[in-house]
Amino acid sequence: MSAENQAPTESTLPRPVRVAPAHAPMSQFAIVNGQLMVGGMPLDRVAARVGQTPFYAYDRGLLRQKVALLKATLPRQVKLHYAMKANPMPAVVGLMAGLVDGIDVASAGELQVALDAGADPAEISFAGPGKRDIELHQSVAAGVLVNVESLRELPALAAASQALGVPARVALRVNPDFELKGSGMKMGGGPKQFGVDVEVVPQVLAEMHRLGLAFEGFHLFAGSQNLRADSICEAQQKSFALAVRLAQHAHTPVKFLNLGGGFGIPYFPGELPLDLGPIGANLHAIQAQAQTELPQASLVIELGRYLVGEAGVYVTRVVDRKVSRGQVYLVTDGGLNHHLSASGNFGQVVRKNYPVTIGNRASAAEREVASVVGPLCTPLDLLADRMDLPRAQIGDLVVVYQSGAYGASSSPQAFLGHPRCVEVLV
Repeated sequence: MSAENQAPTESTLPRPVRVAPAHAPMSQFAIVNGQLMVGGMPLDRVAARVGQTPFYAYDRGLLRQKVALLKATLPRQVKLHYAMKANPMPAVVGLMAGLVDGIDVASAGELQVALDAGADPAEISFAGPGKRDIELHQSVAAGVLVNVESLRELPALAAASQALGVPARVALRVNPDFELKGSGMKMGGGPKQFGVDVEVVPQVLAEMHRLGLAFEGFHLFAGSQNLRADSICEAQQKSFALAVRLAQHAHTPVKFLNLGGGFGIPYFPGELPLDLGPIGANLHAIQAQAQTELPQASLVIELGRYLVGEAGVYVTRVVDRKVSRGQVYLVTDGGLNHHLSASGNFGQVVRKNYPVTIGNRASAAEREVASVVGPLCTPLDLLADRMDLPRAQIGDLVVVYQSGAYGASSSPQAFLGHPRCVEVLV
C-alpha cells in the first residue's frame, strides 16, 4: 500500500481542540487600524521605540485615569496610598508619587526608589514581616512611618531613634480576627506571618510607650484581589471597629489608620470589574464615624494592583509557529521568566488564562484556537492555553493584558539564562 493510501494511525489523527472560556472585554486600550494602542501609539511603533521584545509597556494616561476615578469616589478626607510592590519600576513610582497621597514600601530598596521619586517621607509607610535592623535604622533616618509587625522590631527602632536623635514613627500592623471573604490572597485572620495578633496588641502598645516610640496608629490589611464590593465593605467596617476598640489601649491618640485595600481586577473568564459605588458609600459612612470616634485620625486606603494592573501589557514576539496533532502553538521569545503570573505559577491553584490577543492583528477577522508558549525548556512555560486568537504568524506581537502589576519584578528573569525584558512608561 502506498504511503498516500495508508489509513491514518491514532498518533497522526488530529485531536479535538478544546477552546478556553472567553474573558470580559479589555476595552481600556483602543484598537486603531487593527493595532492595539498604548500611550496613544500603535503597538508596532511602541515595539520599534523599545528596540526589542519582550517588554512591558505601561500607559501613563490609564494610570492617571484610575487615580482620578478613585479620588472622585473616595471621601475627600481619605488618603490614597500606592503599594509600590505591585509595580516598583522607578518611572511608574515617580508618576504615581505625583498623583497619590502616599507610598507604601516593603523593603529598604523600595524605600530608596520612593525617596528618589520625590515621595514625601511623612507619607511613606514601611510594612513587612522580616525587617532587618539596618532597614529599621534607615527608616528612622528617613523619617518614614514603620508598620511594626513584631515585638522584635521595637528595641531596634528605639536604638535607632536614640542614635539618630529623631523620633521613630510607628504604627502597629494588626493581624485581625477576621478574613477578607472572597479574596484571592488572605493577609489576615488566623495564624499569619503578617502583623501582631489582635489579642497581644495591648502588650505591644505598652512596650512602644515604654520605649518612647512615636505611636501614630494602626495598619489593618485583611486580603487582596477581591472583586466583591460587599466583602470589601464588610472588612473595612470590621477594621474600623477593631481600630476604635484597640485605640483604648493606646497612650496617645490615633493619627493614622490604614484600612488596607484588597480591590481586585478581572483576570480570568467569568470575572467582572469591581463595583466601586458601594465601597465609596461605605467609606463616606466610616469617615463620618471617624470624625467622632477617632477625630485626629487620617484614614488611608492602600492599593497597588488596582491602580496599575489594568494599565500595563506584556508584549512578546512570535518566533515559531508549530502544529502538534492538530493543536497550534505560537512559540514566543518570552514566557514565565518574564511573566510568572500569566503562566499560572504565581499563586494559582488551577491554571487559568490571562486575557491575551495578537496586538498587531487585534481586529483581524481570521481567527484560530492557539496556545502561546515561551522559549523555556519546561511545560510550565505557558502564557495562553487553547485560546481563541487572531491568526498569528512569525514576527507578530502577542499581548498579555492586565500586566501592570506583579509582572517583571515578580518573575524569575535569570531562569535558563534568557535575556531580561524591558519596561517602558508611555
